[in-house]
Amino acid sequence: MKRGITVLLSVGALMVAGYFTASKWAIKHESLTFYDASRDNRPVPVDIAVRRDKEMQANAGMIKLPVVVFNHGNTVKNTDYSFINNIFAARGYMVVSIQHDLPSDPPMVTKAGELFVGRLKQIQRGVANIKFAVEEMRNVQPNADYDHLTVVGHSMGGDITMYFAKQYPEEVKKVVTLDNLRVPFVTSGKFKILSFRSHDPQFKADPGVVPNEDICEKEGITVVKTEFQHNDMRDTGSEQAKSSIESMLDKFLADTDSADTMPLAVNAQPKMTDPGPVAPYVPLGNEPAKPKPFTQ
Repeated sequence: MKRGITVLLSVGALMVAGYFTASKWAIKHESLTFYDASRDNRPVPVDIAVRRDKEMQANAGMIKLPVVVFNHGNTVKNTDYSFINNIFAARGYMVVSIQHDLPSDPPMVTKAGELFVGRLKQIQRGVANIKFAVEEMRNVQPNADYDHLTVVGHSMGGDITMYFAKQYPEEVKKVVTLDNLRVPFVTSGKFKILSFRSHDPQFKADPGVVPNEDICEKEGITVVKTEFQHNDMRDTGSEQAKSSIESMLDKFLADTDSADTMPLAVNAQPKMTDPGPVAPYVPLGNEPAKPKPFTQ
């Protein structure tokens, strides 16, 4: 019996591997650069990943493509996360991976005790890039759902992701982060959240960023504690790390995508109003007083 189970698991693993391999070859990647006139024609490069058959159906007006916005980590390229973006594309999403950092940008200077350790300017720049790129993509591929985004990011990109979700909750459908460290999770329960956490002594989330288990269970937040390093969560990571993330991400999408197709209950809660500004402060433990909330 044990041997039979082992064989069955092996066959299952091969089927999953075959599914992703076949899907990978069917995925089209295209690089574009948009120029934001409101910010001195700042270049906003994007890498688009989409299944060829799904793109053809969208072009024919048969479907509207669900949209993923991916945000890379600090000093990392937007093309360094193909193993993640191919999972989304294989499931029929159109992935828009944005390059936030440019060679012409001044180096980021962090300082303990400042708002998000001094990263607010870069985070807000990332949010502006998302808003601009999404509007430009409406012209590139009009048959896509830009009003209900799945927002994804690693490290600094995860902080951009969470900040965007807090600022524009009505435009967000799902959130996936990989080891975001500075911006506290959204805990309004308005959308599902999946977050992978590393086991890395050099990369620790600030206090108050990751909610406790009770809040996570109540608000539909899934936190996956891994044994991997912070920098394993991109294409340069180990095959074991990438395979584990792929498997958990695919399960999350299978569960949430199927839930999206279910009819709403008659007594469904009405749409929530603006939950307010992003919590700008993560306690360090030595503050004399609680600061006032940040407003824009």
